[in-house]
Amino acid sequence: MPDPAAGHKPPTCIAVLTSGGDASGMNAAVRGVVRTCLHRGVTPYLVREGYKGLVSGGDLLREAESGDVGGIMHLGGTVIGTARSEGFRTRDGRRTAAGNLVERGIDALVVVGGDGSLMGANIFRQEWPELLDELVEEGRIDQETADAHPVLRLAGLVGSIDNDMFGTDMTIGADTALHRITDAMDALHSTAASHQRSFVVEVMGRRCGYLALMSSIAAGANWVLIPEQPADADTWKQEMCDALRAGRGQGRRQNMVVLAEGAEDTNGEPITADRVKQVLEEELGEDTRITILGHVQRGGAPSAFDRWLSTLLGNRAVEQLLDAGPDEEPQLIGIRENRVISSPLMENVEKTQAVATAIDEGRYDDAMAMRGGSFVDAWSTFHTLVQAAPSDPAPGTRPLRLGILHGGGPAPGMNTAVRAAVRLAIDDGHTVLGIQNGFRGLSLGRVEELDWMSVTGWTVLGGAEFGTSRSIPDEERLKGIAAQIEEHAIDGLLVIGGFAAYRSAYAVHYARRQYEALDLPIVCLPASINNDLPGSEISIGADTALNSIISDVDKIKQSAVASRRVFVVEVMGHDCGYLALMSGLSSGAERVYLPEEGITLDELAEDVAALRQGFSAGKRLGLVIRGEGSDPVYTTGFIHALFARESQDMFDVRNSILGHVQQGGAPTPFDRIQATRLARRCIEYLVEHASEGAPGSAMVGLKGGKVRFTELTYLPDLIRRDAQRPKEQAWMEVRPVAQIMARPASESVGR
Repeated sequence: MPDPAAGHKPPTCIAVLTSGGDASGMNAAVRGVVRTCLHRGVTPYLVREGYKGLVSGGDLLREAESGDVGGIMHLGGTVIGTARSEGFRTRDGRRTAAGNLVERGIDALVVVGGDGSLMGANIFRQEWPELLDELVEEGRIDQETADAHPVLRLAGLVGSIDNDMFGTDMTIGADTALHRITDAMDALHSTAASHQRSFVVEVMGRRCGYLALMSSIAAGANWVLIPEQPADADTWKQEMCDALRAGRGQGRRQNMVVLAEGAEDTNGEPITADRVKQVLEEELGEDTRITILGHVQRGGAPSAFDRWLSTLLGNRAVEQLLDAGPDEEPQLIGIRENRVISSPLMENVEKTQAVATAIDEGRYDDAMAMRGGSFVDAWSTFHTLVQAAPSDPAPGTRPLRLGILHGGGPAPGMNTAVRAAVRLAIDDGHTVLGIQNGFRGLSLGRVEELDWMSVTGWTVLGGAEFGTSRSIPDEERLKGIAAQIEEHAIDGLLVIGGFAAYRSAYAVHYARRQYEALDLPIVCLPASINNDLPGSEISIGADTALNSIISDVDKIKQSAVASRRVFVVEVMGHDCGYLALMSGLSSGAERVYLPEEGITLDELAEDVAALRQGFSAGKRLGLVIRGEGSDPVYTTGFIHALFARESQDMFDVRNSILGHVQQGGAPTPFDRIQATRLARRCIEYLVEHASEGAPGSAMVGLKGGKVRFTELTYLPDLIRRDAQRPKEQAWMEVRPVAQIMARPASESVGR
């Protein structure tokens, strides 16, 4: 038997395969693995057709070059294929697979797939020493070869649209699936409202209700059925019909019921789309239609999130394998609290399977708890938002008057946050006041009381229905704001917006020393496509803007390939390079220019030389992303002119300034869900502080994947004096990975 102690030597060859159901983002993961291997001097291998390729060997198990994974990020599915392999399920098949690997010097494997695929890989790893012994006995390999590869190192990435795996907050493909579902539901809302119809929408999720629940929140569905909370067999029909009937009574023109494909009642009877349709038609007399989205949820171009997440996971998988000792158990690479992490693979598989066991045993509360606190909170929030009318206030509730306004530039998701905040506050027994045109409008008394139905349909709306203002209150305006707050008896303010909103809120907070009426709690919710706000690692609207950029860049790349062309694309961001860096990482750009780094003439000369070298080697496409605030002299026009002048007729150059399309459009599912989540916490903050007479002010944000509050008093200390961005920007940690992925032009024909 080979000596595992010899396994201290890092692997020199790493193979990557995709297995199980396909998921958008798998290609970006494969690209991340290959490019990182090449950067680290390790030989990458592509295994085509999943475990079938391991068993078959030959052309299905081949060494990869950088160009082999160029131009695949925007493609759905998996370009290296996935297939069922009965052969790999047998000992003989796994022995053959082991032989195919060691003959090529491979003893490290990255598997992208679901829990079944990862379990199969772990069995393979456990049997590895014995399989090599058997291969030696058969004479297929010699003892020296076996001794050189005593262990199989294994790293797993979860490719599953269901988002049903422990060890990662998001699985590869889940965000893209949410995009598909939400887009479909947005479209269905239009036709349903036109005819006052009801729609029953079935989404994937046999054992996990993530897609059903989150899409219901994102698209404003009216009822949802998920596996973790089986509907009461005796009452679910009546409860659903009562809720939908009440909504009609309030003037709602459409009803939408969403169910996961694995939805059941408490007797274990499946709740199908046909069954729900029958109930609605018989009990409500509704004209009801069924939409079963099926496999469209799996397909199509991956979202920006799935592209950059998968890239980071692929990069980390290689680093994990290179650093792993011979006795280290296999690791699952995932994202937790907005950081890429590794954790024991089989421990996570066992926890994942425990949820299904809890459901089978009727321990539904345990199943919900296992999904995590944010899942439980989302379930509770959804049921508040879909009510046709607010609940009766709890005894002893002190009714408050809470104002909501915007500030700064418009950002997709602002209206989603308003809808959630209004309904959650009213449901708690409070009065909500909508303020038009930000703090300027407040100083002029543009205040109106909102009711439950005032925000119907706002979930999907881009822009800012209340209007917004970028002006910072001066002394005269502060005086007017104080007078209006006193006149309308406002007890707390929710400020939703960007940099100008935060500065305005700070000015009002600071002025409480001068005006007693301003001594009230204020909370700022980050909404800015630039992602340039302190106290939060991601702002509402940034994900929508990033997806808008990626959609446009995908089209630009298609035109460029046909013409041997370099495109210089300018994106928004002011002094913050978030959109530039993440769009570069998500699109495969060769070069990204950031305000945080600036631009030098020497760098431009190096970049144009690299482009010439690449095109002389057969390259057909060049892509450069420039953040709008990167340099006041080396503008997008300057770079375009320089590259065109120095191209030596090897390529032509075009520039594209994407402009304000990045601020528009319906918010993405991520922005809708997080806006709802943050709005809930903001209302809780205002109610707590106003009720206790402790008028603190804060900035809410997602930090480390959790909702946290930072005192507004610290705002000046958290932002740079010379630029409109925070001093700390956690997303800059991915900069080295983006540079690794953008291989030198001479090493790659495509991107």
